[in-house]
Amino acid sequence: MTELPEARTLYGVVEATWPPASTQTCGPFTIRDGQGGGKRVSAATAEGAFHDDDIAVAEDAMRALGQTELFMIREGDTALDDALAARGYEIIDPVVMYAAPAQDIASERPPRTAAIPAWEPLVIMQEIWESGGIGAARVAVMHRAKGPKTGFISRWHDKPAGSSFLAMHDGIGMVHALEILPFQRRHGVARWLMRRAAFWVLAQQGHTLSVICTAQNQGANGLYASLGMSVVGQYHYRQKAKA
Repeated sequence: MTELPEARTLYGVVEATWPPASTQTCGPFTIRDGQGGGKRVSAATAEGAFHDDDIAVAEDAMRALGQTELFMIREGDTALDDALAARGYEIIDPVVMYAAPAQDIASERPPRTAAIPAWEPLVIMQEIWESGGIGAARVAVMHRAKGPKTGFISRWHDKPAGSSFLAMHDGIGMVHALEILPFQRRHGVARWLMRRAAFWVLAQQGHTLSVICTAQNQGANGLYASLGMSVVGQYHYRQKAKA
């Protein structure tokens, strides 16, 4: 039986499958250059014990990149969470991490056109992502992922329906950028994309399918729970409150 990964393992999967353009070490902090690819590739993380002065240096490093001062708070980062709160940072975008044995999700093969592997991404995939706010900077993140990876395009009722991205790290596949066109929602398209992703992971000799989503995304959380995926961890961001 496949054991589910711990939260710390999935943090590494997130980093490998949705990577920043570059990183630099700044005292006890890792600073990420996201180049417009979103919070996950732009947030700083603490890799060890820190002092208040270290936070200030990390802030300067992020500003030097033209980025907002932003920190990712993972499980075990209580001291950093408290220190940032004291500096006026607010919690934003709590994220839930899900995982399941890929063989459990690969229980039913999707109809052929419901989830077609395609990499590099087709123009229609990029258009679907763009419609959901996943623009060129985030597609560039996908191109940076080094391990096995693919995209999926879905057609439903003879029309484009959705698109997703999947990348692997150490036997764990993580789904990103799952986007369904509004008129195709509530037809099971996202479920087919997830099931097809699980088959792809198994074909790559992987063992686990994972995904992350914001806690406030009720539809996505409901989907992953209904597939039998388990919550294996969480993280959130801290960003300085606007004056």
